[in-house]
Amino acid sequence: MEGWQQRRTSFGAVAADYALLRPGYPADAVTFLLGTRPRRVLDLGAGTGLLTDVLLAAGHEVVAVDLSEPMLEQLRARLPHVRAVRGGAEAVPLPDADVDAVVAGQAAHWFDPAPAAAELRRVLRRGGVVGFVWNTRDERVPWVRALGELLAEEARDHEADQGVVDRFAAELPATVEVFDSGTVQHVTPEQVVRGIGTRSYVATMDDADRDRFLGAVRELVATHPDTRGRDRLELPYTTRAHRLTLR
Repeated sequence: MEGWQQRRTSFGAVAADYALLRPGYPADAVTFLLGTRPRRVLDLGAGTGLLTDVLLAAGHEVVAVDLSEPMLEQLRARLPHVRAVRGGAEAVPLPDADVDAVVAGQAAHWFDPAPAAAELRRVLRRGGVVGFVWNTRDERVPWVRALGELLAEEARDHEADQGVVDRFAAELPATVEVFDSGTVQHVTPEQVVRGIGTRSYVATMDDADRDRFLGAVRELVATHPDTRGRDRLELPYTTRAHRLTLR
């Protein structure tokens, strides 16, 4: 539990790179979660606002909440008109029945399902929905698969777990529908390395271990047949969105 707590609060140290180097989210995933009618939406675990961007583009009013003040500073700098408040899923700093929907991008695996579910029910209006969405590197692409194999030992228990969605569905309770999409980042080789550096399991390493680990990532990108000698790379992700409709 202590390690989990350390990791979920580790992003402040890498907030600037997180804002620059993490992938965004496809618009069709947001449409699936929320429909086309403008809603008042809580972006929970909003981080630097990568999902907030897409919510705003779709016409929604957004309140952003995150545990990390440095992450919220990045969000406020880019999106100064968005209300951004420090807080967590287990104690949401909003009044009862305040929002039509709660969404979380790349974040719900950092929530404690039982207390968080109670808070989500409290802040949601009648007919509200919860949406969880995750991007996952698309390892059907050979060099991305090689990258995943290199990261696998350190990244264990890091990626989204279907069990998180199942626990929330039971705690809320809610029915679950799923939608698959995808997105592609266009990045330099060094941006691939720095992007891995924003992962919690890397951000919590000591300096020597982090340098060693990222050096191995840099070596892979420099030598893999599909990336060697290239100045720009396409880094594909699969995107899975889960819509939880409260019973």
